[in-house]
Amino acid sequence: MAHPSQLGFQDAASPIMEELLHFHDHALMAVFLISTLVLYIITIMMTTNLTNTSAMDAQEIEMVWTIMPAIILIVIALPSLRILYLMDEINDPYLTVKAIGHQWYWSYEFTNYEDLMFDSYMMPTQDLSPGQFRLLEVDNRMVVPMESPIRMLISAEDVLHSWAIPSMGIKTDAIPGRLNQTTFIASRPGVFYGQCSEICGANHSFMPIVVESTKLNHFQEWSSSMLET
Repeated sequence: MAHPSQLGFQDAASPIMEELLHFHDHALMAVFLISTLVLYIITIMMTTNLTNTSAMDAQEIEMVWTIMPAIILIVIALPSLRILYLMDEINDPYLTVKAIGHQWYWSYEFTNYEDLMFDSYMMPTQDLSPGQFRLLEVDNRMVVPMESPIRMLISAEDVLHSWAIPSMGIKTDAIPGRLNQTTFIASRPGVFYGQCSEICGANHSFMPIVVESTKLNHFQEWSSSMLET
């Protein structure tokens, strides 16, 4: 959960988000080194009147500032491609959940169960209990078992939406007439919040997403109680 004046990302709640945080730090170091070198060269050029004639036309320097950017791009691109393929990898999911975006709420269908489906609306401010978050809490959370691969099938009923949970590194567009797919593994128990990340209309900012990760036996109890109701 993000907090006021937070400068970094939320704590990772999935292996993919951990990889994204590592890649962010890796790319940031490359950007920091490049910025430091460029700032140093600009400072030297502005504070000295001396010009080295051998630096005006030298094949060695031309090769260095041609090859170095290519090496830096490769160093950044290879980890990026690795994470991209990891995010698309789906291997024997334990549970498949279909999320459908509406104006302006989400509905969920647990396809492993015959009749487990429900709508998830944002709770009005006057109905919140102490400790619940305004504009982020919903009446029906999507409960999933922790440390289990979950496959998400995401679509929309009317306009473009986007199913996004920052702490899990998930952001997948919900497009009418199209079924997008993503996967995640909740690495720890907890409640993780997200919102629709697509400008989908007047109430775009009132489509919260709440995923509750719990132990397998608690998930089975929750699913049984939902099927009974």
